[in-house]
Amino acid sequence: MSSPLDNYRSLIEKVDSLCNGIRQALGDQITCSEGCSGCCTAITVFPVEAAALREAQNALDPAAADMVRRHVADHADGERCPLLSHHRCLLYHARPIICRTHGLPILYSSDNGRTLDCCPHNLPERESLTGAAIIDLDRLNTLLTAVNALYLSQNDLGQRAERVSIFEALLAG
Repeated sequence: MSSPLDNYRSLIEKVDSLCNGIRQALGDQITCSEGCSGCCTAITVFPVEAAALREAQNALDPAAADMVRRHVADHADGERCPLLSHHRCLLYHARPIICRTHGLPILYSSDNGRTLDCCPHNLPERESLTGAAIIDLDRLNTLLTAVNALYLSQNDLGQRAERVSIFEALLAG
């Protein structure tokens, strides 16, 4: 049976494969991993990502799901991600795409043209990178936007493209 989140899950699989390939190619030059939380700030997510987070929370046993809800409610107003507890994401397996790519080399458009960036803790000795070791963030965001638009249309949610906070995704949704 097909799920409204199938396209999103397919994109997640591709992103995870890309990220794993980059980590393998760059080896110990990449220090980011589960438990590294320097980049974990309060973000907003697309409705399709919010639905995936809600689904992951609802799949937890009731006590764990309640603990996640309480933690998010208690930390909703901070600058850090409200899912972050002791430097770990409470829904790590369901984290949004931006969280999956944090720290890795990304290429994106800016006012100054195309900019290459990565976590300052990564790649301390690397002077150049191959294209296969870089995430094209503009292309990834285009794919995510398309998957979100398809999710909205398939679920009769109109063209609500507005992003929501993690708090809104898990407690107000």
